[in-house]
Amino acid sequence: MRRFSLIGRLGPDDKSKINLVQTDSDVFEIDFLDGDLRMSFGIGHALDQLASLGLQPSERGIDLVVLAALVNAGDTRVSRRLNAQDGWTREIDLYVPASAPVDWTASTRSIEAMLRFLTGDRWRVFFRNRTKRTKTLAVAPKRLAIDGLTKVSLLSGGLDSLIGAVDLLSGSERPLFVSHYWDSETAKAQTYILDRLETRFGKEVFKSLRVHLGFDKHHLTTGETENTQRGRSFLFYSLATLAASAINGRTTVDIPENGLIALNVPLDPLRFGALSTRTAHPHFIASMQKLIDGLALNVELNNPYRHMTKGEMVTNCAEKAFLERIVANSMSCSSPAKARYKKLSPRHCGYCVPCLIRRASLEVGLDGSDETLYTVDNLKGHILASDKPEGEHVRSFQLMAKRIKAKPGLAKILVHKPGPLNHEPNEIPDYADVLRRGLFEVAELLKGVRVRPSG
Repeated sequence: MRRFSLIGRLGPDDKSKINLVQTDSDVFEIDFLDGDLRMSFGIGHALDQLASLGLQPSERGIDLVVLAALVNAGDTRVSRRLNAQDGWTREIDLYVPASAPVDWTASTRSIEAMLRFLTGDRWRVFFRNRTKRTKTLAVAPKRLAIDGLTKVSLLSGGLDSLIGAVDLLSGSERPLFVSHYWDSETAKAQTYILDRLETRFGKEVFKSLRVHLGFDKHHLTTGETENTQRGRSFLFYSLATLAASAINGRTTVDIPENGLIALNVPLDPLRFGALSTRTAHPHFIASMQKLIDGLALNVELNNPYRHMTKGEMVTNCAEKAFLERIVANSMSCSSPAKARYKKLSPRHCGYCVPCLIRRASLEVGLDGSDETLYTVDNLKGHILASDKPEGEHVRSFQLMAKRIKAKPGLAKILVHKPGPLNHEPNEIPDYADVLRRGLFEVAELLKGVRVRPSG
């Protein structure tokens, strides 16, 4: 088992000696300034995009993104299989240059706990001063600020964020959409959706910030990769917080995610750890909000759909006819590239948890009008193998829905399994209700689908 220390640097002047806490760890340095002394890894481009809108974010917001980028680097370039005694938990220390480390000191332990909850790893975070030359990293605005931006909203390229965007633009909001991408399929979905939104609503009613940020073998030479990417949402939220910190007044960041996926209650005991993500779990959002408040950033995180199923989101979409025309090009699948194993172009697999919830939602909300390309298109066409990916999640949904139907009160217990809900105890009944409704929504899709062990 290897322990890792990742040190963030800021250009040629940043040569200060780092006193490692874990002296026997494998040490890697990442310089966040390029040869022109400009922020690299997509951060500089994000700052330029904000400047082009007349917006200058907080330096603490930039610190937050640098921290999140280091988390992303460790999360994607340190293998769980090779570096965890239990096959999952890695140990990573981060050394983060910050504009004012004292602003971060009180939040250090809560940051580590938040990252542990999100990724399942043991993180230790240490902050130190930026160099004198890099005390200010924000790019000066190139114009007067864009007037009238009312909020920030995440736009991932998925169905939920598409609905969130349509609902905002159909109302009185004037949003700034923030997108993060690394792979080509996510980028393609985001580009398509933004183009269609512009065609439908006009290019002046919203603005967008798109950030290509990630680390390949040339950026971080660990010789390893990791595809679970449990820390991605921290980066996504941090980029949105960066953007929101540049808008005058208290600015809300919308996190459009249906309640079933946000809770992500394990469908069976095996779904803890590797198969249990906490991307939009209420506890993670509350932990992130605590950090934002501790940094005195005037930003509020909100998931307006946390008590709705995906099918209810589709049904209640403000412009359902428009949604129906473009929905097939949104991307919900957890790994669309695996279609290549069947010599098909990248597409939704059709049988992972996000795909099953998506298919059920379109069955409910669009009366089955779903032109999405799926690797497994007809779930009822043959018997699915419960011990293989194409049938594993189908069977888990069927069994869980059966349990809840037999004992409806079980939902009030199960909602606590993925993580605490004590920040808003009055919402627990609503979470139990959305869990029940969401499971039954998927169970309706799976009626008549046959699953059994192969062989």
